[in-house]
Amino acid sequence: MTEEILINFTPMETRVAVVENGVVQEIYLERDANRGRVGGIFKGKVVRVLPGMQAAFVDIGFERAAFIHVNEIYREGPRTDESKATPDIMSLVREGQDLVVQVVKDQLGTKGARLTTYLSIPSRYLVYMPYANHIGISQRIDDDDERERLKSIIQQYLENNENQDGGIIVRTVAEGAEEEALIKDLQFLQKLWQVVSAKMKTAASVSAIHRDLPLYLRTIRDHVSDNVEKVRVDSRETHKRVLEFVREFIPEAENKIEHYPGERPLFDMYAVEDEIQKALGSQVQLKSGGYLVIDQTEAMTTIDVNTGAYVGHRNLEETIFKTNLEAAHSLARQLRLRNLGGIIIIDFIDMDEEEHRRQVMRTLEKMLARDHAKNKISVVSELGLVEMTRKRTRESLERMMCEPCAVCSGKGFYKTAQTICYELFREILREARAYDAAEYLVIASQSVVDRLLDEESANVADLELFIGKTVRFQVESIYGQEQYDIVLL
Repeated sequence: MTEEILINFTPMETRVAVVENGVVQEIYLERDANRGRVGGIFKGKVVRVLPGMQAAFVDIGFERAAFIHVNEIYREGPRTDESKATPDIMSLVREGQDLVVQVVKDQLGTKGARLTTYLSIPSRYLVYMPYANHIGISQRIDDDDERERLKSIIQQYLENNENQDGGIIVRTVAEGAEEEALIKDLQFLQKLWQVVSAKMKTAASVSAIHRDLPLYLRTIRDHVSDNVEKVRVDSRETHKRVLEFVREFIPEAENKIEHYPGERPLFDMYAVEDEIQKALGSQVQLKSGGYLVIDQTEAMTTIDVNTGAYVGHRNLEETIFKTNLEAAHSLARQLRLRNLGGIIIIDFIDMDEEEHRRQVMRTLEKMLARDHAKNKISVVSELGLVEMTRKRTRESLERMMCEPCAVCSGKGFYKTAQTICYELFREILREARAYDAAEYLVIASQSVVDRLLDEESANVADLELFIGKTVRFQVESIYGQEQYDIVLL
């Protein structure tokens, strides 16, 4: 499997696409106004403590106050059986208190950012945790000998440097890394922590102390591996900064970095723009003729599989099986492409044969194993639904690029002109009982007024006769179909 990374940079926005075997698999987007949120360390102010939820809201300078649970608040000292019990939030924080926190989840929908005081600072190979004291190895490194080698390198270094404390997590990309590179990474992290800890003491309340790298450098740090063939950057200035970063931290990857000077936009050449537009739609076409319907809501994401135009060649069971197999490949890619997270419910087409069900599940598990985000598939429910979760730390592509419809407020539908007409009749009757007006003026959208004067004209005449008053109509071009006003004259 060959992988390419495309970096499209503008002063306002950075976009990154991960392409595997010519097919876009992931898209990352960062806008300058929101840069460096997840992973950023801030000195915030506690604005509200909620004893009933064992949590607090902290102002860190975002639009919404961020949220921290009691289990995410660091407590000093050795842990005893008593201290392992969840303490009262009121004993740890108070309103108006300054608190150094780190963002672990960005603002998602109406929810504020999630915070922790268990700080961590990542580099290419390692994650440094100043308030921990253990060494962890990424679960994605399967080789036991390699896990032991990596652990012994870190352990030996820490034992030989008694003044060095803190915990370490060895990242997946460290597999096969040389000892010198790991030690260099660790020394860099500890120096960086010294700078951060000094800033923590002098920083003003509600201010940023440390921000993670910009998107294009995080991508280089986290994604460039042996599988990556090329990294193409369409900005000369950004290409220069990427090269400087690579020469210092990943010198073996320098020959993979290329500047793309072409007149045709980089994302157009690789059809990334088309993929972005498709990813904003709810329907995904399968090559066979079937399709997926993806519906993202506040509570969960649902994915429905349909045979569509695919009629197969042998029998119904075989048609359903092939559609479900293709859907398993496609939906795993769509989860990465759209960055869908949280609870995900997949409704495959019902299959009678047990072997077919097993093969579809194995295919789905195999495709999800390539996902960088942590995910977990539960058993198939009694209704035949596949329930899974996928870790979410940032907004989905749709939520980052779109906003709810101004007409339907995000419902996806709005009331018909007929429904609005009958609402108007009921409202006029209420007004007639409550007030003594000479006549009524209805201001509404073109479609509603047209219906009132045409299909509903007989009902309007009956209404005027019943209330003994004249009802006039006026079109307001800026009104949506559900908007109207009744003016008493």
